[in-house]
Amino acid sequence: MASTDHYEMPRATFDEGPKLLIVVAPFYRAIADDLIAGARAEIEAVGGTHETIEVPGALEIPTAIGIAGRMKDFDGYVALGCVIRGETTHYETVCNDSSRGITLLGLQGLCIGNGILTVETMEQAQVRADPAGQNKGAGAAAAALHLIALGRTWGSSRKGIGFATMRDDAASS
Repeated sequence: MASTDHYEMPRATFDEGPKLLIVVAPFYRAIADDLIAGARAEIEAVGGTHETIEVPGALEIPTAIGIAGRMKDFDGYVALGCVIRGETTHYETVCNDSSRGITLLGLQGLCIGNGILTVETMEQAQVRADPAGQNKGAGAAAAALHLIALGRTWGSSRKGIGFATMRDDAASS
């Protein structure tokens, strides 16, 4: 099936290069390596830096990003992996729950590009991961970079919005 032409936003620009964490589930090593190559090239193209960590599977990607968000100083995150449909409903669970976890972290303010491929066949994964093909690793990095740029445009988060925990109240006293 031929791909449809689509609009791509211009590359994000930065006065100071962002630092990103690439979190990859390398279950399909060759696919993961292509996704990583695309993501790294995109980050480096804007003057950014990156670290890469591996986790056991796609379900662990949101948890690793959540831990890093609390304990490290990254500007954004790139989630990479591949889930290929099998004979059981495990595919739906992994696809839905990893995506939901990433979305929830994003709604909490983390800048995340989701490059977890969800495909029917290995051939589909290869086309999507190939840096000379659809280059979805670069696309995920670009999404994170655009969110970081947006956040920098709007400045730091404002305090006093929403509910504060008792610990937050005590810290502000």
